[in-house]
Amino acid sequence: MNLVAIVLAYNEEKHIVRCINSIKKITNNIVVVDCFSTDETVTLAKNNGAAVLQNEWVNHSVQFNWALKKINQKYDWIIRVDADEYLTCDLCAEINTKLPNISKSVSGIYLRRNIIFQNSLLRYGGVSNLPVLRLFRNGEGICEDRWMDEHINIKGRKIYFSNDLIDHNLNSLEWWIDKHNQYSNKEALEILDLKYDILLRNRQNRKHNSRPKSWIKERVFIKLPHGYRSLLYFIYRYIILFGFLDGRSGFAFHFLQGFWYRYLVDAKVDEVNRYLNQHKNFSANQAVKKFLNIEL
Repeated sequence: MNLVAIVLAYNEEKHIVRCINSIKKITNNIVVVDCFSTDETVTLAKNNGAAVLQNEWVNHSVQFNWALKKINQKYDWIIRVDADEYLTCDLCAEINTKLPNISKSVSGIYLRRNIIFQNSLLRYGGVSNLPVLRLFRNGEGICEDRWMDEHINIKGRKIYFSNDLIDHNLNSLEWWIDKHNQYSNKEALEILDLKYDILLRNRQNRKHNSRPKSWIKERVFIKLPHGYRSLLYFIYRYIILFGFLDGRSGFAFHFLQGFWYRYLVDAKVDEVNRYLNQHKNFSANQAVKKFLNIEL
């Protein structure tokens, strides 16, 4: 089994050693793709046996696809792991046992991702055991050209493994909020693109995007009234999908990620639309730069 892991990183000194050590249970071929961290990420990665490549950041999709081009063709399989994630022992055992015997007809493998938030494992609200395509044959996968909610596209057959990849960020809630504020700019850009066709490559990708989650998001959710849709989504996750059973940590996560974040996205979209309606001489690209701080 010839497997290489790609880990995208920026200022991940709290997580990188944990991530690398979990990956070592399935392969010693680990490539950390760093965007010029200012902390000890690079030193820690190298000291723990990973190769390090550095590239200026644009977005997750661009960074990962850049990394794919740098990967040697000698590797048969690629696994993507975020720096604040780690593989459970059961998942490592499953990969080691099953991957060498996978049919050549299989191009990609879904893993189950679970989230630990404020040191509590979230079991409800539609965020547990989410299938994420992270393991695929070299040369048969590419990341969607999206600014937000990007996934790896595989044309061939896909199967599911049954064990867990854990997302457990150790940073503060203030850091988490700042990160999601930045994410909301990218999510707003994706929504504005549906109206203004700002990202032509995104539009072409969207035509071929068959993921049910993306279809519902772009054909149903996006057409609901701004503001109200974030409240409805929170109610759906917290009540209908039993998010309340996750206790105080569950309420914080579902409220912030299910309501606040999506309300913030809508508010930013409205701000750009309002400005463009009032300033006919401005382009959508200029407004995106002015209000979302994204250079296209």
